[in-house]
Amino acid sequence: MSYSHLLVAVAPTPESHHLVERAVSIARPVNGTVTLITLASDPEMYNQLAGPMMENLRELMLEETHLFLHALKDQANYPIEETIVATGELSEHILDVCVRKKIDLVICGNHNQSFFSKITCSAKRVVQSCAVDVLLVSLK
Repeated sequence: MSYSHLLVAVAPTPESHHLVERAVSIARPVNGTVTLITLASDPEMYNQLAGPMMENLRELMLEETHLFLHALKDQANYPIEETIVATGELSEHILDVCVRKKIDLVICGNHNQSFFSKITCSAKRVVQSCAVDVLLVSLK
C-alpha cells in the first residue's frame, strides 16, 4: 500500500530525525507529502514563575520549538509541506489534521521516555478513533 500524505508526530529530541527519515522513505517513491506536528512545551509544567516572566518563557520555548522544526525540515532532504505546533491534547490535534489535510498515515515514535510516552498514548487514541493507519517506529 502506498501513502500520499504523511503526518509525523515529533518532539525536540534527536530521535525525531529518525521519524522524519522514515516518513521520507515512505513518501519519496510516490512523491507524497509530509507534515510535521509537535506539542509546544508549557513552561508552567516546569516551574512556578511570576506571570510576566512566564509569558517571556512561553515565547522563548515556542521559538525554540519552531527552530527545531526548521532544523528537521532542513535536514529532511525532502520537501516538508507544513509544520504544526499544537498545544493541549496531541491526539485531538492529530485527528483534526488527519481530517482537514486528508492524511493517510500517521507516524509516531515509540519508547519509554516521558514525551514519547505521551505520543504513544496519543497514537493509541488515534488508532481507536479514526480510519487512518498509524506506524509506530521503535526508537531504541
